[in-house]
Amino acid sequence: MIGKRETDIEKERLRLAGLCARSEQCEHDIRTKLDKTSLSSNQKEDILTFLKDNRFIDDTRFAGSFVRDKLKFSKWGKRKIRFYLFQKHISASVIDRAIDDIDDMEYFKVAFDLIESKCRHLDINSHDDVAKLYRSMMTRGFSGDIIKKALFKLQTDNEVI
Repeated sequence: MIGKRETDIEKERLRLAGLCARSEQCEHDIRTKLDKTSLSSNQKEDILTFLKDNRFIDDTRFAGSFVRDKLKFSKWGKRKIRFYLFQKHISASVIDRAIDDIDDMEYFKVAFDLIESKCRHLDINSHDDVAKLYRSMMTRGFSGDIIKKALFKLQTDNEVI
């Protein structure tokens, strides 16, 4: 029976190491996966320690990767990114550092491009459409200030033409 438990631990350790090698994982996600196994608490902690010691799990690296991916591919704003990282139980200081690494010009460009694409279907002179635009952008996690700046830039660029 003891031999079987050791192979279960080793199998789980290898499975999770493989998962972490394929994609960035945070400690909370791995802990959740471990909780679904029949291993004891000590065995789970041993696996987590192994993964951390061998740098399979690194919440700082995960947060940086998450921020870059969500900004670039999902076009999320800082607020939404922050919220989802808090749900992953990432510490506030790690989240702040990862979000501070966002280039302000790149962030503004993402917001501006989203607003520009949404304004193709909206009348930016209509109060209702502007309110709809603000709601849409705020659900993506952008602040009112960045929305206002991007909308102003769009309006002034259109007037010049």
